[in-house]
Amino acid sequence: MNNLPTNYVIENVLQCKMRGKVAYQSHLPATIALDITFVKPYDDPAGKGYQRPVDPKRCHDFAVYLSKGEDALFTPVLLNACGNWEFSYYDKIRPNYGRLICKGKASLMDGQHRLGGIKKYVQETNSDITIPFLAFHALDDDEEIKLFDTINTKAKGIGPSLSKYLRRDTDDLSWVATELLMRKESPFLLIGSIIGKRVKGRHITLQNLYRTLHLLFKENQLAALSKEEKLTIALIYFTAIKETLSSEWLDYSGHRLTHIVCMDALSIAAGNVLCKQINNNKKIVDYSALIKAVKKLKHIDWSINGPLRFIKGLTGSRALSHEITELMIS
Repeated sequence: MNNLPTNYVIENVLQCKMRGKVAYQSHLPATIALDITFVKPYDDPAGKGYQRPVDPKRCHDFAVYLSKGEDALFTPVLLNACGNWEFSYYDKIRPNYGRLICKGKASLMDGQHRLGGIKKYVQETNSDITIPFLAFHALDDDEEIKLFDTINTKAKGIGPSLSKYLRRDTDDLSWVATELLMRKESPFLLIGSIIGKRVKGRHITLQNLYRTLHLLFKENQLAALSKEEKLTIALIYFTAIKETLSSEWLDYSGHRLTHIVCMDALSIAAGNVLCKQINNNKKIVDYSALIKAVKKLKHIDWSINGPLRFIKGLTGSRALSHEITELMIS
């Protein structure tokens, strides 16, 4: 199964050692990579398999990502050459630079969905792309399984909050959310966390703000506003809430005002109020009217043990937003 009908040659290879293990780094065309690699499924009869079944959606999503062109960069796939690849240097002056003679297939340890997406992309576009790789010369089955387990259980993603921060230059709402957590005049400055780690006093993450801003500017007429206009609206609106309900804003443990379920409800309600203004052919947002409407929120009991204690999830946010909207426009 792992034999090749003919030998493949990979040029421009760097040989190195990692913790005493010989490894190779280079790149190869997608069509060749698909031919000289194989996967050990978790239910392999030999009992040494470990790979989960391929998720077609993840492969499709990666193929779509590749269609973005030159901006679609990706990390090297990780292989175990199983002793089937032989290295030979070009000259004695650079003994770690040469070519690989591939006499058998390599086990794909990490990158199954990347290769699946690449295969789909290559087939649909009738093109080829270069795949970077890092290949160990020979790991035994147990070493291979242990490394796979480490990669997939110890490594942690950067988290949605930090991801939004990294996208702030290309995504309007990520920029607005970031500004709300960094500006000195922002009501979120002292209660928000950019990296997504909640600590005492900082219970609103960048991801939380991104989501609530999405609810605030969801309708088309609001989504079309510039990022600067969205930031101004958010600053004025949430600052008015903080100033109107200062005790409730700062008392997270005793009041639900800055709990995410209520923040989302406040955002949905603000979107309703702003849409009503714009639908009345007002090209400029009436901030004074918005601030005046916020003052009516004093009539709501925001205490942790009050009627809002049963509000949960987005369904609860939407239900609460109806009450807040009616109160604000009354």
